[in-house]
Amino acid sequence: MAEAASRAAGGVPVELLGDYLPLLAEAAATGRRPKRSELKVVDALGHRAAELGISAGSAVELYLSAAWRLWRQLPEVARSDDPEEVRAAAEAVLHVVADSVATLAEGYTQARRQLVRWEETLRRELIDDLLRGDADVGGLVERAEPFGLDLSRTHRVALAAPSGRSTNAEAATSSLEKVMLDWLGDRDVLVATKEGVLVVLAPADADPKATSGAQGTSRLGERMHAELSRLPRGKPWRIAVGRGYAGSYGIARSYEEARDTLTMASTMHLDSPVIYAEELLVYRVLFRDQPAMVDLVRGVLGPLTRARGGAEPLLATLEAFFATGGVVTDTARRLHLSVRAVTYRLDRVKALTGHAPTNPAHRLTLHAAVLGARFFGWPQHELPAR
Repeated sequence: MAEAASRAAGGVPVELLGDYLPLLAEAAATGRRPKRSELKVVDALGHRAAELGISAGSAVELYLSAAWRLWRQLPEVARSDDPEEVRAAAEAVLHVVADSVATLAEGYTQARRQLVRWEETLRRELIDDLLRGDADVGGLVERAEPFGLDLSRTHRVALAAPSGRSTNAEAATSSLEKVMLDWLGDRDVLVATKEGVLVVLAPADADPKATSGAQGTSRLGERMHAELSRLPRGKPWRIAVGRGYAGSYGIARSYEEARDTLTMASTMHLDSPVIYAEELLVYRVLFRDQPAMVDLVRGVLGPLTRARGGAEPLLATLEAFFATGGVVTDTARRLHLSVRAVTYRLDRVKALTGHAPTNPAHRLTLHAAVLGARFFGWPQHELPAR
């Protein structure tokens, strides 16, 4: 009987029935309801079912299947000709079934909540250790395996920073995780939060439809931004994606790149909502020697402070001029100025600095100085001391 119920429930172990069948038989004979201690055992069996990974539906099906199989064999049913006796037995058995199934489900639900909380703790600790990069490699490999992470593969880290103050981090994480798992599968993908920023760990060849790594990585940031932009809170989002590296230390390196990219994109007021670390490599080279960059800004652009209205209008003109590829008409359109006004400003830059923005030999110097000025927040803020 118990084995037949187990097969009907998809192979759920008969041990999960415990003393359930004797309780049903006694209820049919005496009408007794289960004691608290007996239901406590059923509660523990619900916990056990959750720990074994058995679905709640299968566990409940085991109990219901066992009940109706036992009912046909109960003496009070099989041998009785008294309808009242059969009705009384049925009521008593149904009470036991109701109490037992409810208790089983409650125990199962509590255990699932505990397992989810425990798994979330393990996930958070794993993410922190992976991003920090100083944990024991062997231990990380073991801890990563249950989450489907193969640390021998090449991964990259993407960060999503909200601009809105009232971001629902839990909702954003859940929404982004669903999209990432649907897109990439349930292996080698982790989504978490760290210091108010969403963190996505994904394979470097992120696009399963792409054949080359470059094509695959080019869609991760855009996919994240598209999903997060649908959320009612946190917009506008800025996404920064580090380059792909192999191994556990590679994950930490990609995270550092993504974090630096996010900071640099915000500091330099870059327009694009999705920035890849490889796109800012030249900026990292430029700002590696900060004292030299300070000297460049001060030496090249310092004279602009003598202009009427200060340095900012001329600096904004240079920035727009370089962003449009040196096209004066496009610069005027971007700044909502006349072409004559833009030409006048460019001439003033040449007169004050000695560098002509339209001269290819001077353009690189001026452009680097403008980038440095934006990075340091000059002229709104004083340049750092050497």
